[in-house]
Amino acid sequence: MGMSGGSKGGSKAVPYINVTPLIDVLLVMLIIFMVITPLKPSRFKTLVPEKSEELNENAKLSPRTLSVAIGKDFRVSLTRGADKVAEGSVSDTGPIAALLAQEFKERREKSDWKPGYENRPELSPDERIEKTVFIKAPQTFKYGEVVRVIDAVKGAGANPVGLQTELLDP
Repeated sequence: MGMSGGSKGGSKAVPYINVTPLIDVLLVMLIIFMVITPLKPSRFKTLVPEKSEELNENAKLSPRTLSVAIGKDFRVSLTRGADKVAEGSVSDTGPIAALLAQEFKERREKSDWKPGYENRPELSPDERIEKTVFIKAPQTFKYGEVVRVIDAVKGAGANPVGLQTELLDP
């Protein structure tokens, strides 16, 4: 506390707060927040579609659509359009990955481009073919089991990979 002399010769104590340590703490916190802010994950933004209550029965499934379904018995099946083209298991995704890689290779060789990309020669053939694959698995599955299938599908060249987490029909 500081002391000051009065006009009548008496001394009177005048209290004051030393703010220097508080400003030091404030500056340290400011530096910490400035360092941490760029480390925040900002690229993990996802848009989750809302579930539609009405289904369009007239919707046709494109023959280019590739989907991988994981059954409750850990069996994995690859479907092109409405046709099942390969089967495997969660522990052995090799047949699925091999057939997907072959499918993408055939699409590239046949120049089977995505709609709207036919007249885009400035893009590489890999960017012009449809490589989207949908994976459907029960909600009760462990994440690690589904990731094995995702890794196999991505390893075959699929991009992007869509996930469906609805309950499968029995």
